[in-house]
Amino acid sequence: MTEHEHVRVAVIGSGFGGLGAAVRLRREGVTDFVVLERADSVGGTWRDNDYPGCACDVPSHLYSFSFAPNPDWPRAFSGQEHIRAYLEHVTDVFGLRPHIRFGAEVRRMAWDTGKLRWDIETAGGSLSADVVVSATGPLSDPKIPDIPGLDTFPGKVFHSARWDHDHDLTGRRVAMVGTGASAIQIVPSIQPRVSRLTLFQRTPAWVMPRMDRPISGVERRLHRALPFTTRLRRGLLWGIRELQVQAFTKRPEELGLVERLAKRNMARAVKDPALRAKLTPDYRIGCKRILLSSEYYPALARPNVDVVASGLAEVRGSTLVAADGSEAEADTIVFGTGFHVTDMPIAERVVGAEGITLAEAWRKDGMQALRGTTATGFPNWLTIIGPNSGLGNSSMILIIESQLNYLADFVRQLDVLGGRVALDARPGAVTAWNHTVQERMKRTVWNTGGCTSWYLDANGRNTTIWPGTTTEFRRATRRVDLAEYQVVRPPAAKGTAGSAGGAESAGTAESSGKQTAADSHDPSEVTA
Repeated sequence: MTEHEHVRVAVIGSGFGGLGAAVRLRREGVTDFVVLERADSVGGTWRDNDYPGCACDVPSHLYSFSFAPNPDWPRAFSGQEHIRAYLEHVTDVFGLRPHIRFGAEVRRMAWDTGKLRWDIETAGGSLSADVVVSATGPLSDPKIPDIPGLDTFPGKVFHSARWDHDHDLTGRRVAMVGTGASAIQIVPSIQPRVSRLTLFQRTPAWVMPRMDRPISGVERRLHRALPFTTRLRRGLLWGIRELQVQAFTKRPEELGLVERLAKRNMARAVKDPALRAKLTPDYRIGCKRILLSSEYYPALARPNVDVVASGLAEVRGSTLVAADGSEAEADTIVFGTGFHVTDMPIAERVVGAEGITLAEAWRKDGMQALRGTTATGFPNWLTIIGPNSGLGNSSMILIIESQLNYLADFVRQLDVLGGRVALDARPGAVTAWNHTVQERMKRTVWNTGGCTSWYLDANGRNTTIWPGTTTEFRRATRRVDLAEYQVVRPPAAKGTAGSAGGAESAGTAESSGKQTAADSHDPSEVTA
């Protein structure tokens, strides 16, 4: 990129969020944009996570863009290679490659108050943009716990999201740390070829059967010949999950039946009562994400697998010591310990109008964003899958597309306002939105289920999950309400200089008749 390049919109990341944003911008007639990608290919988490057995736990026809249906999904639940191929296909079909800058990891971006633009430093050079769309995603930066003595381990150590395919596990003693969504796929994939597999389980997971099967050639031909059948299939999958949300968000006590089904599933595969006791959670199902696998329990019951019902506490050379004092020998350690979700690394690199980073702002006030998308003091900056926009039981593509609707209207509003202009989320609007979300969160299974999950931040606050249906979220993000924003003009244009440039009230900027700043949030949009 050239030294002083300026674009209308800079999109960060080329996973589902980034590619979706690029497609939506083109559909809105915006072609002056770039997609900044730190790697050398598209795909996001589906590029980075290529560990053995990697697959999606959301049905294929629901885990894809509504505007880019794929009639040729080979399985009900797609593997990593098929999802990555789908994203490559979307990139080509929608002509996105000319916009993508590979090897352009964002090192810093700072708001220029005088010019109303974001100055962006990347590994590939510098540029500026009127609007930034951060689509780095919550599952992009692996988290490895700080284990005393780990540096003394003589063998190989890697995270599931950075799998070392050159390291052959055949005949090795492997320690798997963690029992989340990655681990339950990795364990059955590597168990047959390792000599000994030790699973360090801090907290057992609820696991239900994965009803996967090949999608027949007849079905695929039907979907190609009659595209409405693909939409019908997607709609059915969506509707089932939409109906399930009530139990998670309003009536967690109804999940007892599901727990009994999960226990029966375990009992069929695990005959040893001692092992079953280790694998049985003591919290309400759904508090952590319900995992899907028909192979996990049978693998744990094999004679070359040991389950340590305790977390890894210390490493002494090749000896791994659990928190309960038990020891195991290993040649390889694989961490399936998740990602930086509630402390997204990108937030450390975003410097707003007040001269502080987004991470500092969130440490001060807690991680929060208006409609999961915009943050006070960071004008013209939007995030895809921001605070409280995650899902615990359905497809994140539904949330992403809702936020793309919001992005599209955000850009339209800037055009309507005209000239050099920015929109900065009002503190009152962000506070009101966050208050409503957190009030609804109190009765959900994610807060009442008795577990500690990666949905919670360091203060025990759920800043990850959306406590409602995808329909409610789509309604809440269908348009930008200017009453929730401060309209910012260049200081010279207004003759006044504030921390974010000259500002005018929303009431004078295409929003007459709307509510005032502090009261602009409409709780009806997120209450059931």
